[in-house]
Amino acid sequence: MTAPGANLRINGERLWDSLMEMAKIGPGVAGGNNRQTLTDDDAKGRALFKGWCEAAGCTMGLDQMGTMFARREGTDPNALPVYIGSHLDTQPTGGKYDGVLGVLGGLEVLRSMNDLGIRTKHPVVLTNWTNEEGTRFAPAMLASGVFAGMHAQDWAYARVDAEGKSFGDELARIGWRGEEVVGARKMHAMLELHIEQGPILEAEGREIGVVTHGQGLWWLQITLTGKDAHTGSTPMAMRVNAGLGMARVIERVHQIAMAHQPNAVGAVGQANVYPNSRNVIPGKAVFTVDIRSPEQGKLDLMRAEVERAAHAVAAELGLGCEIEAVGHFDPVTFDPGLVKVVRGAAERLGYSHMDIVSGAGHDACWINRVAPTVMIMCPCVDGLSHNEAEEISAEWAKAGTDVLFHAVVETAGVVG
Repeated sequence: MTAPGANLRINGERLWDSLMEMAKIGPGVAGGNNRQTLTDDDAKGRALFKGWCEAAGCTMGLDQMGTMFARREGTDPNALPVYIGSHLDTQPTGGKYDGVLGVLGGLEVLRSMNDLGIRTKHPVVLTNWTNEEGTRFAPAMLASGVFAGMHAQDWAYARVDAEGKSFGDELARIGWRGEEVVGARKMHAMLELHIEQGPILEAEGREIGVVTHGQGLWWLQITLTGKDAHTGSTPMAMRVNAGLGMARVIERVHQIAMAHQPNAVGAVGQANVYPNSRNVIPGKAVFTVDIRSPEQGKLDLMRAEVERAAHAVAAELGLGCEIEAVGHFDPVTFDPGLVKVVRGAAERLGYSHMDIVSGAGHDACWINRVAPTVMIMCPCVDGLSHNEAEEISAEWAKAGTDVLFHAVVETAGVVG
């Protein structure tokens, strides 16, 4: 495909205005957002996005997982579409850009194509994937996982939140369950723009991350069962303390990740003890271990070591131990041809760039199994994400979206 000229740029002010307008829906308590999936605020964000897409001349599709597909037609009715997008749902204490930049950056690409009268051979489809975050309904990237055939739809519908509400019921309740069969769409390619969610690009002074690989991960939910007892009257030697077991496993997770450096990380980010009373020794602890690596062998070895450590700690303290894998994907290698297109776009536009490995999971990681896929990243301040203090600059947002614009137009094929 012919590369577009370096003079083609998106409207950075319009992009930033869209980001700030979406951030008004589901505001957090400290400047970020709490727009969790399948909540009333999620429904409001979807409605705003749909209106913007239709105003840009797109038709909106909706599948049975609630994923939204805004289509801009190409000149060849038989050409497979080029997909772009990310997600609009956030963490409970999330930022204004994680996922949202990829969706609204994609919208700005479509708007800029309209402004400049650009026609493409391939249609371009902008996507808002449902439940990428996986906080309310585990696992993460749920809808894209069903799309790629990694999860059964009935299994996804049966996922429940902390209040026992099911994904399927909540999707129907907010009115965003479509009729389209999930995964029926075929793709020419998919490109996802995202903030880095790490400190590397900012530290290196680079405006663009050309994502060549993505880390694989395991989420292991561990349940340790002991005995509730009074903290004041139960002798230390007679306690069966699930909280103590959790603490020891958390320490072992850190040790295991450190032992597999470089290219390995591990932590416990979600933890609950029961009955969670200040004067009761916990009789049960439920927590999730998150381990990641771009190397398959290292990832599998860490999982085995974490499971052995958990069972060993449980045996030592007289605890019951159950381990459930609640999230997983293998390391990802993104399409070399698309990586070259993204790198070329950054160079043509004069943006500083570097190759990078994504430390987080993204919808593109699942879609990579069914179509050629690539990711583009821009820096975020101090590498902070999944935090209301998450911040990027308008210049970074524009640079990433400019690169996305060029890569999309080149991949979709400009028609003179």
